[in-house]
Amino acid sequence: MKTIQLFTALIVLAAFASCFGKKPEVATKEDKSFSLSDTMKNMVQIDSVQLCNVSEELDLSGEVSYDENKVMKIYPRSSGQVLQSPFSLGDKVEAGQVLAIIKSADVAGNYADVSSADADIAIAKRQMENEEGLYKNGIASEREYEEAKQNYQKALAERQKINAQIQINSGNGATASGTYTLTAPVSGYIVEKKVNGGDFIRPDMNDNLFTISDLKDVWVWANVYEADISKVKEGVDVQVKTLAYPDKIYTGTIDKVSQVLDPSNKAMKVRIKLANADMMLKPQMFATVIVTNPLPEQAVCVSTKALIQQNGKTYVVVYNNDHNMKIAEVNVLKTVGNKTYLTSGLTPGQKVITENEIFIYQQLAGD
Repeated sequence: MKTIQLFTALIVLAAFASCFGKKPEVATKEDKSFSLSDTMKNMVQIDSVQLCNVSEELDLSGEVSYDENKVMKIYPRSSGQVLQSPFSLGDKVEAGQVLAIIKSADVAGNYADVSSADADIAIAKRQMENEEGLYKNGIASEREYEEAKQNYQKALAERQKINAQIQINSGNGATASGTYTLTAPVSGYIVEKKVNGGDFIRPDMNDNLFTISDLKDVWVWANVYEADISKVKEGVDVQVKTLAYPDKIYTGTIDKVSQVLDPSNKAMKVRIKLANADMMLKPQMFATVIVTNPLPEQAVCVSTKALIQQNGKTYVVVYNNDHNMKIAEVNVLKTVGNKTYLTSGLTPGQKVITENEIFIYQQLAGD
């Protein structure tokens, strides 16, 4: 009996020894494969590989300008000296606000002529009344009475003529001292200002003093050099970027193409009209106009956001399903905007990751 118990104990000890001496199994490569969790899946974006018509991109240098069809230019009414000009370039003004107060010798002279005309009217009126009384009493002839009446009408006409001159030369804000005011005819922004307080306005000055625009629409004038003229046509949609807002893209259409070259830089001018509701675009801003033209050939294309640059090579993360993703090397033909054309590496219909793709790449590469 004791012999059987001793044998059984030896078997149990041997079993324990074999268990403690056994090496742990090494995890297989498949156990280390990366899968998208539900949380991570909501953080990535997936795009399809397509066969696209290849496009070429042309970048033009340009400048923002105000819409000349929606501006008001304010000219001086008479020569003189600017006494006050309270607003500055870029200020917003409301219709009716005073832009400048000007003292003019012409306006002062008009008011002096008014006083003289009033005196002439008073004299002509007394003469007419005297001749009327003499005529009714048979002392003066009808011809003498009619002449006196005509002289009175001439004096009234002269007074009316001088009043019209004051209205033309000074507007409603004139005073007998010779000052008159220039007011804003519309609401908007002062985009041009050519005078300041103390400046003199010469009689031969034909230029405007102020320009007002609402800036709700602006123009972009771009330069097209001779080699690229055939690539730009009226009606083509374009994208516009500015130095001030490099991440913001404005879309517009070429609505005018000049038929002559600018002699100063030998470039053809094209005009793009842009909506400017947020007032971010300012006249004189530099801009880049991007013109995209389709070509007849086709190539595989993907979103530019899917590309990953590593060690001088370009990769994408191909998505098959949440548990099956792989890294693929691609060869780039060219990039146009947010689209990249490829010569090899992908086929139409495949799917690639375009957001948080670098994180997925690092997981798959074991970095």
